[in-house]
Amino acid sequence: MKNELLVAGVDEAGRGPLAGPVVTAAVILDPDRPIPGIGDSKTLSARRREELAVLIRERSLAWAMGRAEAAEIDDINILQATLLAMRRAVLSLRVKPVRVLVDGNRVPTLPFETQAIVQGDKTVPAIGAASILAKVSRDAEMIALDERYPEYGFARHKGYPTRIHMMALHEHGICPAHRLTFGPVRAVLER
Repeated sequence: MKNELLVAGVDEAGRGPLAGPVVTAAVILDPDRPIPGIGDSKTLSARRREELAVLIRERSLAWAMGRAEAAEIDDINILQATLLAMRRAVLSLRVKPVRVLVDGNRVPTLPFETQAIVQGDKTVPAIGAASILAKVSRDAEMIALDERYPEYGFARHKGYPTRIHMMALHEHGICPAHRLTFGPVRAVLER
């Protein structure tokens, strides 16, 4: 494998929700084992994301996950927690990349050449692959969280501030998965 091909794509899922972790993935694709259909996870159906996630894990040269919990998000803010989770994912890769391409306009501190690419999940296959793994993993976690706290409807809205979630917050208060520094959650705490 030529070193210049060892490019890791990095993306996150879960910056905007009021609950749960922010989850990141880092993926180094294998150019000899292409995966058709990779793209921005938000444009794919849940079923298609699941199918692609299996192929990404099977065919990639390396992939790894990172995360920051709600308490870490509250402690250092969502941007810094996202960058920390991205760093954790990249440093967990069993194959070390030569370059790291990150979706968005900010990059974590890493010992590799790193570049931010706005909307990279739409244009860079490795970032699209990371987007899919992060979304599939976080969605699964929110479905599991729904089993522990069914009154919030996490399986449906994945922690985003939907009308149903806001109604549940006002009716039941917060649970340990909520991000206490996010405005709607803080408002419930202050009332």
